[in-house]
Amino acid sequence: MITRRHLIRSIGGLSALGISTAAYGVGVEPVLRLRVTRYHPTPRQWPADFPLKIAMIADIHACDPWMPLERIEAIVDRTNALKADLIVLLGDYVAGLHQVTRIIPSNEWARMLAGLKAPLGVHAVMGNHDYWDDRTVQQTGHGTTIAHRALEAAGIPVYENDAVRLTKDGRPFWLAGLGDQLAFLPARRFRSTGRFGADDLTATLAKITDDAPVILLAHEPNIAPRVPARVALQLSGHTHGGQIRLLGWSPAVSPQHGLRLAYGHFRLKCDVIISGGLGCSIIPVRVGVPPEIVEVTLGRAAQVVS
Repeated sequence: MITRRHLIRSIGGLSALGISTAAYGVGVEPVLRLRVTRYHPTPRQWPADFPLKIAMIADIHACDPWMPLERIEAIVDRTNALKADLIVLLGDYVAGLHQVTRIIPSNEWARMLAGLKAPLGVHAVMGNHDYWDDRTVQQTGHGTTIAHRALEAAGIPVYENDAVRLTKDGRPFWLAGLGDQLAFLPARRFRSTGRFGADDLTATLAKITDDAPVILLAHEPNIAPRVPARVALQLSGHTHGGQIRLLGWSPAVSPQHGLRLAYGHFRLKCDVIISGGLGCSIIPVRVGVPPEIVEVTLGRAAQVVS
């Protein structure tokens, strides 16, 4: 999990590199750069002769001036240009920091995301900030978030411990979406709570009724060591790659279960891909981990693009 303490410590280390690095981290990398990062994993559980292209969008954190509607629209256009079979949205649509000039209402950013198009559809899960920003949900301890309702009103289904069976060229696979693992962490201000996650991995996988391969959407990657080999691929965001990466190391992301699940491709019982995301959280700084759209290509029929 990325924490304020770890992130500020990272920035403190960067300060020694000078004011120009700080200016780049605030004014250039977070707001001007955008890349497409491509992966071609070969999960054991995914048929090698079953090509599937997935576009991943994570951690938009819509707000002015760091992630305005015009930038979201450009991200939508760039994603559509990938011509993926399906598009997945991995949570944290709402602003994750206080240094903003405007909080963009959910219906506005959802309207931009409604422009995403793919043959097998656009599918979403919630992130921790989508829960944390909803005071009513925090106080009651249940219910759908404002962000959830905005996405569904825009025609984008949201999965919370649910799964859907999709088919491409007559070949089935399952897309499962996990509830957020940190959903009710702020609720401890209102009442005692023994468990602060909305996730239920067992119930989610129980909805899979045949042996078709499974792709799991989980906002936080921390669940990965618990995901069974029944799942071929886990797609996650949340970490922003640490927002600061020094020689491939993300000091702002603390190890979980002995693993620093900060960014990139990991092979556990299933393959795991963690996006560096698009927006910023806590403070509007990115260094060494530019905003990215992730393209994941499964199956040997597709070409790998460097």
